[in-house]
Amino acid sequence: MSTAKLRVGYVPEHFSAPLLMLANSPWGSKNMELVEQASGTGQMLTSLDRSQPGGQKIDVAVALTEGLITGIAKGRTDYKLVGSYVRSSLTWAIITGTSPEAAKYQTVGDLRHAKVGVSRIGSGSHLMASVLALQQGWVTSEGRVEDREFVVNNDFQTLRDGVNQKPGHETGFFMWEWFTTKPFKDAGEVRYIGSLPTPWPSWTIAASTHTALDDMDRKDVLEEFLHELDETIRAFANEETRKDGSLEAHIEMVHHYRPEDIKAWASQVRWAGERTPDPEGVTPTDPQAQKTNAFTLSGGMIRNTLATLEKAGVVSSPAQPWDVTTFVDTDVARLV
Repeated sequence: MSTAKLRVGYVPEHFSAPLLMLANSPWGSKNMELVEQASGTGQMLTSLDRSQPGGQKIDVAVALTEGLITGIAKGRTDYKLVGSYVRSSLTWAIITGTSPEAAKYQTVGDLRHAKVGVSRIGSGSHLMASVLALQQGWVTSEGRVEDREFVVNNDFQTLRDGVNQKPGHETGFFMWEWFTTKPFKDAGEVRYIGSLPTPWPSWTIAASTHTALDDMDRKDVLEEFLHELDETIRAFANEETRKDGSLEAHIEMVHHYRPEDIKAWASQVRWAGERTPDPEGVTPTDPQAQKTNAFTLSGGMIRNTLATLEKAGVVSSPAQPWDVTTFVDTDVARLV
């Protein structure tokens, strides 16, 4: 019987609060190991790939929806979707520099022909730049998103350096989560010139077909993990913890953001499985999102995400309609 812990890739940001709490619980200490993936979804996709130097590094990825779906749509079979993590949208900041060379970028329209900084090809920062181009109408006469020059700057620090024209990394803009970037905007290191919310629930859970979904012992642990995570989410994020301020206090203690920023972010975010209603005035990104949790997925969400990614030129339309069951391990996760 395998005694290996489930290696769970995560981004060390405020969205990961329930994951961190679960990892520190008695169950988590015994059964899971958090593997930090500071560069984000692109790094997680690499860490799931056993053909990479150093081999496969994680068994589970809690990552951005668009990156996970794009990987499978482009032919990856080494992971499947197994659950939902955050049902609300993620707000991407559109970011440029504060150096004199960046002064020519004052509006989103000024970025049409600018170099785009990305952490990795296939990352959220890469895919959302194409969604931005679609939204802005930066398309050819045939309706295709115009070709862009992407500069792979690997990590958040180098992305910030790039928009401030550090030699070898120069870009016009990059995209990153709004509140993660805000301390650097407030400090004057970068500038915001726009934002773009994802038109889909922002975070999804995937598992390796080579380990977590192949080894029966690990598969048992994976199913336990998803149910334990669901319970942790419900305990952490609910109407009571939002009302008494304990949710915001935890985020402030761990991530050290300004209280007013945490309040603004928390008012908009909803984890999958959380029973708190969506914020008033916010249209759900997916009508089925209210019904998802850590071990269910919305088939409509997968279809709608694929449709937008097709229009943005990220993925190609198949000869036959997409079969959402090929994206999901339906032995572990239930489609709603």
